[in-house]
Amino acid sequence: MEIQSVLPPPPRYPITQTTTAPNGQTNGQTVLEMSNVLTHPSGPEFQLSVGEGTYILQDNLHLATPPPHPQDAPIVNPNPLATTLAPPKAGIKLTICITSPRKSSPQLYRVNTSTSTRSNLGTYSIKESEKESRSSNETNSNGATIQLPSSNTSGRTPVFGEDNILLTPVAGKEGVKRKKPKTNLVKSNSQFISRVIPHDSLNKRLQEHDQEGMFVFANIDRAYQWLDLSSPTPARAQPLMKILFAKAHMLCHDINSLTKGPNHIDVIMGASTGDIVWFEAYSQKYVRVNKHNIISTSAISQIRWLPGSENLFLASHMDGSLIIYDKERDDAAFIPEFNGLQNVSQTPFDPDLKPLHINKSVNSKNQKTNPVASWKISNHRITDFGFSPDSRHLAVVSEDGSLRIINYLKEQLTDLYPSYYGAFNCVCWSPDGKYVLTGGQDDLVSIWSLAERRIVARCPGHHSWVTAVAFDPWRCDNRNYRFGSVGEDRRLLLWDFNVGMLRRPKAASIRNRASVSSIVPIGRNRTESHATNRLRSTSSLDDDGVDADELVEHEVESRTVTAELPPVMSKVIDEHPLSWVGFEEECIITACVEGHVRVWKRPQDGLSP
Repeated sequence: MEIQSVLPPPPRYPITQTTTAPNGQTNGQTVLEMSNVLTHPSGPEFQLSVGEGTYILQDNLHLATPPPHPQDAPIVNPNPLATTLAPPKAGIKLTICITSPRKSSPQLYRVNTSTSTRSNLGTYSIKESEKESRSSNETNSNGATIQLPSSNTSGRTPVFGEDNILLTPVAGKEGVKRKKPKTNLVKSNSQFISRVIPHDSLNKRLQEHDQEGMFVFANIDRAYQWLDLSSPTPARAQPLMKILFAKAHMLCHDINSLTKGPNHIDVIMGASTGDIVWFEAYSQKYVRVNKHNIISTSAISQIRWLPGSENLFLASHMDGSLIIYDKERDDAAFIPEFNGLQNVSQTPFDPDLKPLHINKSVNSKNQKTNPVASWKISNHRITDFGFSPDSRHLAVVSEDGSLRIINYLKEQLTDLYPSYYGAFNCVCWSPDGKYVLTGGQDDLVSIWSLAERRIVARCPGHHSWVTAVAFDPWRCDNRNYRFGSVGEDRRLLLWDFNVGMLRRPKAASIRNRASVSSIVPIGRNRTESHATNRLRSTSSLDDDGVDADELVEHEVESRTVTAELPPVMSKVIDEHPLSWVGFEEECIITACVEGHVRVWKRPQDGLSP
């Protein structure tokens, strides 16, 4: 595929920036746009020792921080105690894209993990002993046995809105035609984009790119970079493309794993201004969604493509709203609906009266324009969300210190869990969909069981707020789990989790039985979905006669009755607070708020040739 590339336009900001000192003296400061810097530090301080071996720092890539836009007012001596609202910002977040992976990460919710083959990354096991059973029965934290059903690979992934015929694409003689973004990014005269800098040899680098190699999309302040980490040194440090926005900071982004290919990558980005950018990387074309805040004026904290959808994506806005957009639909001024009709005189949202308020249902008959669906769940900022592996549930965390489990196919809130204290910052699902991890301002990583509908363990070890959590799917099986977390304490922590290794403290025997344990019995079996054999029942009642989709508001469980899990590795790995962690088959990747992206190579011992 031929990619058109032209010389980038000159900078729209002056080369010399003038500042005025308090004494009235004028100073001229040269504004230079720096380049990324790639280094390869070595030594014991750049190694991570874990049971399976030693992780070694392979690359330390420092992304260049762009200068402020000239229209931005300079901030001199900001007051940390000021009560005025500052523009929302986010640390470095990465989106990894491998167009033709050599081996996809294990999908434990779809396969029989007791007999499935794992990655060839060694034979090290995280089970407690060689005598430990690998049967399909698990023991929960109370010692009760949970019978896990055999996996069903014949199930179909559910599709959001499939019952609404208005959301079904119309097929023509040549099948369903998908729209493509039309505005050329490089030639755009939009004031939203300040400058676009494609690599001089962009076409050549894309042609030479290994399809098993790793593309990385990264945000840093008002810049957005497209990198190829599989390129040889020093080209690895040079972005394939850099986009500089005028005033917007990209806070979150995601790639569509369903449509990605050797010549096509759909990227979606959420901005601090509330704008959404759909960007097709190879054609260098884009479309703005929620332009001029026509649908929502609030900044976007997280954005993800809906599982199994080529055109729908979900954005969490900082006003506590979850909105589903269609990249192929036009935008229109949004008025919340009530029973399918527009409700002009809407009452303020009250989470105590209705924890999930549907401003527009996916079953609405008005689907000509965006949004497809809109839900209000809080008056506080939503910090993160994630889809369950079975594509049925949504885990949402927010600054009000709540973890919400939503059956988004039915638009129903089923569980509401509180933090120990403070806000939740991050959330993720285990590869088999049985557990949810959260991290927050209580300096804890918490493990929640969806089958037992309760907290399983708290994981102390961080000395400050936890900013990101992630499972390592290459080191997880049907009983053992590896996950990692990073925080503002600059630490990377690795954890090995086994249900059988958790033992409830003695104080658990005297716990208050009037809490959530009396509402939902602990250790009870739940009917599994025939499509995925995980999590929730497809019927209205479970084995105990309790409505599986009925909202349960859980109480805070004391630390004296909750099991604690220590980390297997804890180390300060950066000079700045960390903001992101991810696991790939051959490495662990971390990022900090100042733009350091570090690639930690996995141990080579035990690797099959």
